[in-house]
Amino acid sequence: MYPADIHATLMRHAAPMPDGAADAADVHAVACILALALWEAGEAGRSATETTGLSGADLCNLAAGFFPRESAMFAGLRDRPAPEVGVDEACLRDLLRHGTTAGGLLELLLADMVARRCLRPNHLWQDLGLRNRGELSGLMTRHFAPLAARNSADMKWKKFFYRTICRDEGFMLCAAPSCAECDDFEVCFGDESGESLLAQARRAADLAA
Repeated sequence: MYPADIHATLMRHAAPMPDGAADAADVHAVACILALALWEAGEAGRSATETTGLSGADLCNLAAGFFPRESAMFAGLRDRPAPEVGVDEACLRDLLRHGTTAGGLLELLLADMVARRCLRPNHLWQDLGLRNRGELSGLMTRHFAPLAARNSADMKWKKFFYRTICRDEGFMLCAAPSCAECDDFEVCFGDESGESLLAQARRAADLAA
């Protein structure tokens, strides 16, 4: 099953949520992250705990809360331990966990998943399975409001995370007097358009058929 199909299945069987755009957006975002992570795990012969950054128990509980009718999709994962976390990922987790809006369980789990997906090579919104950068910015604003407010110049999120960590630790990454005068402006603020990884995987499958 391709990630777009997994996403569609999860969305069809999502648990009823209270009315509100934020709730619908959260169901979609969690479905995107889980769909891409499950597909990547299957393709690489790995566990979804490795591709999400969560323990099996946390992953199963998250899935059961949002998609209870699809619990079989996560069968066998509950006893999986949390994956090992490297230094960079630990710093990202710490930044995100301390920058949550309310510090609730969902936000802490999102922090860990975003940190793990930051290690992937594409735009962060792509590696979260989202449709565009705007969906990532919405997620950040809803669940990481204090951190999102610090990105007032709308820097690329992955760049912003790493620069914030270095700045908070007292390191200076850039010698330019201002972003507008920096030769690497495009690296931090350039275009982040592209095709979602869910769509890419489906297109590749159609071409190979």
